[in-house]
Amino acid sequence: MTTSETSIGDLGDTPAISGERADLLAALAQSRHFLRFTTRDLTDEQAAQRTTASELCLGGLIKHVTLVERNWVDFILNGPSAMGDAATMTEAEQAWWAGQFHMQPGETLSGVLAAYAEVARRTDEVVATLPDLGATWPLPKAPWFEPGARWSARRVLANIIAETAQHAGHADIIRESLDGAKSMG
Repeated sequence: MTTSETSIGDLGDTPAISGERADLLAALAQSRHFLRFTTRDLTDEQAAQRTTASELCLGGLIKHVTLVERNWVDFILNGPSAMGDAATMTEAEQAWWAGQFHMQPGETLSGVLAAYAEVARRTDEVVATLPDLGATWPLPKAPWFEPGARWSARRVLANIIAETAQHAGHADIIRESLDGAKSMG
């Protein structure tokens, strides 16, 4: 298959897609691959280890990207109510959110990767079957969003791709600091 044609894989009757949707999914798949690849051959303890001045660890990065992708796809389907209002988060909700950047006791790398794979399958299915990538919703209230702005499904997917690629780079630095392994080169 070319980069402009892809099959979604384990999604049952989802047809092969082409064009813009295939290109978006191919870009997202590449970023996901590099993020996951940084965890190859690691133990749960290594995936939870901080190796840089950052608070981030490899397992926590994957948990964060999983949560962000899930929330943005919920936004595509249901609008701003799917993401909540950042200004009204309780301390407990803020603590939970911060915990998504770390592996918690009892969490495993294989469990984190499985959750990420499930979210990826759902995203791919939504992209393949969404009636209109140009459909928009107003962004939820948050200090980092322009008041009154609207994002299309297409813009949300570009954001998911950018965030995944950015965190794949973070993960590569963390992994290289851990044991010298690199994703490329």
